[in-house]
Amino acid sequence: MSSAQGNEPSRKATVLVTGATGYIGRRLAQRLLDNGGYPLRLLVRNRHKVQAALLGRVEICEGSTFDRPSLERALAGVETAFYLIHAMGGGGDYSRLDRESAATFRDACIAAGVRRIVYLGGLGVRQTASRHLLSRIETGEILSARPGEIETIWLRAGVIIGSGSASFEIIRHLIEKLPLMITPRWVRTRTQAIAVDDVLSYLEAAISLPHQGDVVVDIGGEPLCFQEMMEQAAAVMGLRRMLVPVPLLSPKLSSYWLLLFTPIPYGLAAALVEGLRSETVVQNDNATRLFPAIRPVRYADAVRAAMAELEHRQVLSRWCDSSGGQACDIKDHDDPAGSILRDVRVVPYDDGQTAEAVFRAACALGGPNGWFRYNLLWRVRGLLDKLVGGYGLNRGRRDDTDLRLGDALDFWKVVDIRENKRLLLYAQMKLPGQAWLEFDIQPTQLVQTAHYLPRGLLGRLYWYAVLPFHSLVFPDLARTVVASAAKTTAGGGRL
Repeated sequence: MSSAQGNEPSRKATVLVTGATGYIGRRLAQRLLDNGGYPLRLLVRNRHKVQAALLGRVEICEGSTFDRPSLERALAGVETAFYLIHAMGGGGDYSRLDRESAATFRDACIAAGVRRIVYLGGLGVRQTASRHLLSRIETGEILSARPGEIETIWLRAGVIIGSGSASFEIIRHLIEKLPLMITPRWVRTRTQAIAVDDVLSYLEAAISLPHQGDVVVDIGGEPLCFQEMMEQAAAVMGLRRMLVPVPLLSPKLSSYWLLLFTPIPYGLAAALVEGLRSETVVQNDNATRLFPAIRPVRYADAVRAAMAELEHRQVLSRWCDSSGGQACDIKDHDDPAGSILRDVRVVPYDDGQTAEAVFRAACALGGPNGWFRYNLLWRVRGLLDKLVGGYGLNRGRRDDTDLRLGDALDFWKVVDIRENKRLLLYAQMKLPGQAWLEFDIQPTQLVQTAHYLPRGLLGRLYWYAVLPFHSLVFPDLARTVVASAAKTTAGGGRL
């Protein structure tokens, strides 16, 4: 235990943020830097995924909680360590991985003399918790299992409302797309949603909380059921919506309903629906007692703030920035050299166009901008992907024109981006193999390559079955990217 135990930590003590490229981690790192006073260190799998605004202002350590040497380096000299890691929507073994990760992190913190762990988990009780929520509860119990050697501040939140959060994306898409909704019984289960900015306020305040020993702090706004949340969000958005309750929709059918009308893939939708079947309400008054200066905003105001960020293109992070699923660690997917099947399209451009304009045109693909002439075919492929549990196209993009490493782009993931030179997308759609789409911007031509590494005979059959569609969409895509760049160059503006 650090000798600082029991005293308020110095504002100059180093703070470590794990999960720093995830939804909460990105925002917390930005918040701590903006407010100043904390030397900040980030533990990330890939340093290139850290947002540009933080570069040069934070210390970055590459590694993971499963790599003890890198973890020890990251924890050296740290007084407060944020644990913002979980495997929501991950593979079937996520509970074991969550337990191992938490135990390794706790033991490494103790060995390094860290004073305090701050963990963000979920509201709920063991007796009624879903599988994913139970794993979050177990994580908190493991992190706080050695109270005589390290303090753990265990914050527990329910539904988090903010631009880009999974819960808010579900609510927004359902309201925007469905004037009439049939709703299952679980929409009347109570929860206590909280604005993402309020979550960040609690996390930041936990660094200097004058409290000794472990404590569980439940945080949330006013109690509401999911139906009331939908109705209030519709009112904020100026839309009239009718919700018709029915007793027939099973959790599985509800998950498919979310899959079709929201950006959430089936695995995550199923986990969220399972969690919504049980009440997730505040179980203690520690938030009011220990953090009296923080007064959570009302749910409608949280929705209003999230919509304002969307409208002003100020979405700092999204639910799909980092996950326990495929291509979380993009370093495993940023080199298509092993692919054995390729579709190469070369489109020259003249002196009136620039590599910068071609690069910007490629970076503007997808989301609301679409996929040009054969957008319908792309949408059909996205729908098929959704039906088999993939992301589909309605995951969209964080920003209409800007891309950064690790961004989601419809059913792609940005795994390499080099200004005015290269954009590499990795396919997160369901398919029997691995696929990439590469835009190589050369001085006088665009080289667009679809790379494919098939998995067995089925993978090869898939490639040859879609070749007729490739012969339509890929030539059009390359030509139109260059044509769009020409228009941009002539107009002297952005796409």
